[in-house]
Amino acid sequence: MCGIVGVVSASPVNQLIYDALLLLQHRGQDAAGIATLLERKFFMHKAKGMVRDVFRTRNMRALPGNSGLGQVRYPTAGNAFSEEEAQPFYVNAPFGIVMVHNGNLTNAQALKADLFSVDHRHINTESDSEVLLNVLAHELEKTTRGLPLKPADVFAAVRGVNQRIKGSYAVIALIAGHGMLAFRDPHGIRPLCMGRSADGTVMVASESVALEGTLHHFERDVAPGEAVFVDLQGQVHRAMCADGAQLHPCIFEFVYLARPDSTMDGMSVYQARLNLGETLAKRVISTVPPNEIDAVIPIPESSRPSATQLAHLLGIPYREGFVKNRYVGRTFIMPGQGVRKKSVRQKLNVITSEFKGRNVLLVDDSIVRGTTSKEIVQMARDAGANKVYMASAAPPVRYPNVYGIDMPTKDELVAHGRSVEEIREIIGCDALIYQDVEAMKQAVAKARVNASNPLDGFDASCFDGVYCTGDVSAEDIVRINGNRLQVEEGDADNSRLSLPNASE
Repeated sequence: MCGIVGVVSASPVNQLIYDALLLLQHRGQDAAGIATLLERKFFMHKAKGMVRDVFRTRNMRALPGNSGLGQVRYPTAGNAFSEEEAQPFYVNAPFGIVMVHNGNLTNAQALKADLFSVDHRHINTESDSEVLLNVLAHELEKTTRGLPLKPADVFAAVRGVNQRIKGSYAVIALIAGHGMLAFRDPHGIRPLCMGRSADGTVMVASESVALEGTLHHFERDVAPGEAVFVDLQGQVHRAMCADGAQLHPCIFEFVYLARPDSTMDGMSVYQARLNLGETLAKRVISTVPPNEIDAVIPIPESSRPSATQLAHLLGIPYREGFVKNRYVGRTFIMPGQGVRKKSVRQKLNVITSEFKGRNVLLVDDSIVRGTTSKEIVQMARDAGANKVYMASAAPPVRYPNVYGIDMPTKDELVAHGRSVEEIREIIGCDALIYQDVEAMKQAVAKARVNASNPLDGFDASCFDGVYCTGDVSAEDIVRINGNRLQVEEGDADNSRLSLPNASE
C-alpha cells in the first residue's frame, strides 16, 4: 500500500505536496519522495523514512515548479532497504516522465522479459512500479512518434498500458512540458480521486482527506479504467481507456487502511466501520450473551468506530483499556519473535482498572498473523481480566493479497486452514467472534451515497479467495509471494501496531 498525490497549479507546489503527503502518511512509512516540474526540467528528492524526516528546508527549496507529484511508500515487493526503489521513478524518453504508483502488478516478471527483449528498455530495480513506468513510456513513444503530444495520444498510450499490465494500479505521472496524467486500473482496486481549489489548482490523490486537508474541494473519484490528463494550464481532459471496466475497490481499505475521515468511491470510511460494528454486534449476540460482558474495549486505533457502535447496540459500556505509545517508532533491530512480543507491549499499555475482575470483549479491525492478538489477550489476563472475549470487525484472513497490501503468505496467516475454534485456542481467548464475509460487504456498501460510478462488488480476496481480476492462479500466488520482501518478521516490525494510525 502506498499514498500518492499529484498537483498542477499556477503557484509553487512543493509545500502543497508535502502537506498532502503528511495527510497520506498512514499509507506508507518506509520512504517518501517528491518530484516537481519547472518548464521542462524535473527536480526530485526521495529517501527512506517518514515525510517529516525526508524533507528538510534545503530539500524543499530544491523543488521549484508549479506542478509535481509525490508518494509515501510501504513496500510489498522488492528491496525495502534500497533508496533506489523509493518513488517517484524517472525515465528520460519520450519527453521525460516521472511517475508514482500505488498497487501491485501480478505479471511484472513477464513484463520485465518483454521490456528487455521486445521493447529494448532497461529495468534497474526490483520494483514493479519501474516496470509500469517503462511500459507507459514505451506506449507513449508508440503513439507520439514524430508528433506533438495531444491528450488523445496520451489516452491511446494508457489503453495500451491497460492491455499489457495486470493487477492493481493507481498511477500519477508528469510528462515534461505537457502536464499530469492520472489513471486507475479497470477494476478500481486501489483508490484515486481528484479535486480543485479556489484558485484553480487541480489535485489528484489516493484519498479525499489529502484534498480536503489542503483546502481542495473534492470533485469525484477517478473511475476504474479512466484516465485524466491535466495540461499545464489546468485544463482537464478525460477518457475511458479500458473495455468492460467494473468497480471492485479493495474492501481492506475500509476495514483498516484508509483514514476514517476519507470518502472513497462514494463510501464514507467512518460510516463503513460503524456499519461493521453493527453487523458484528449480531454475531456477538449469537456467541456470547451480552449480560456476560462487562465492557467493550477497542484495540487502538481503527477498530474504535466498530467497537463504539457494537457497544451502543448491545447496551454494554464502552471503555478505553489500551493506550498506544505514538512515539515508539519502528524497531529495526529485532532478532526474533520473542523480541517482537516485547515490542507489542512497548506500543500498547493497559489501563489495569478497566480489566481487573471483568469479562471484557476486545474488538479489533482484523486478525492477520494472530501473534499480536495472542499477546494482547495475555496482556488483558495479566491485568486481571476474568474472561477475555475477542471480536474481529473483519472475517478470517485466509488468503494472501496480491494487489498491493503487505499481507503474509498463507502459511503465516493464523486463519488459513484452521477453524474458528482452532484459532481461538492459538490466540488464547475465551470466545472468538468473526464478521461474516457477505455481511462485511453489505455493511461497507451500505455506507455508499452520492456516487457517480456503479459499485459492481469488492475485492475481498484475502477473505474469500476470489481475485477480482480473474487471472490469478495458485502458481501466480507462489511466484508473487516469492517476490515479497525477504525480511524476517522480527527484523522490521511490520505489525499494524507499528504504523502511525489513521485516527491519530
